[in-house]
Amino acid sequence: MRRLLNGSLLFLFFASTLAAQSHDDPAKRLVGAWRLVSVEGTSPVFKFVFDHPHGIIVYDASGRMATQAANLGDRKPFAKRPAAGTLEEKAAAFDSYGAYYYTVDAEAGTVTHHIEDGLNPALRGRDNVRWFEFQGNDRVVLIPMEDGKGGAIARKDARFKLTWERIK
Repeated sequence: MRRLLNGSLLFLFFASTLAAQSHDDPAKRLVGAWRLVSVEGTSPVFKFVFDHPHGIIVYDASGRMATQAANLGDRKPFAKRPAAGTLEEKAAAFDSYGAYYYTVDAEAGTVTHHIEDGLNPALRGRDNVRWFEFQGNDRVVLIPMEDGKGGAIARKDARFKLTWERIK
């Protein structure tokens, strides 16, 4: 009985230590799939209009990430068939959707997305730095630092925020 009690106490100690370590490590807390639940403000870089946006962001334990997001909740399909869109239809589809993948560096308070490639080739090689704030265990707010002019804005002046909810 004593061995069982000692083994149980040891297990609880290690389990709580691991939980505390992952809670303190922002990279580990970001691991998982997240659904976009709200967008506040306007991007100073892209000037997108957000109308019922939706998206997903996935961070994995190896430091990789991928995201896809639609700015508009009601994106129109091509009239004829998927591969036969007009130039206008293709431009509208491109302008209302974003997708890219990258490696991630996370530290206390910021995460850097090192973009490898994506829908917009102009983003290739770019570093997107985001402040992040956890709201409990299942919500994270990402706040871009870019000012739209090649520099960064002060945290207190940031108005563009994306809120993500963990997918369970």
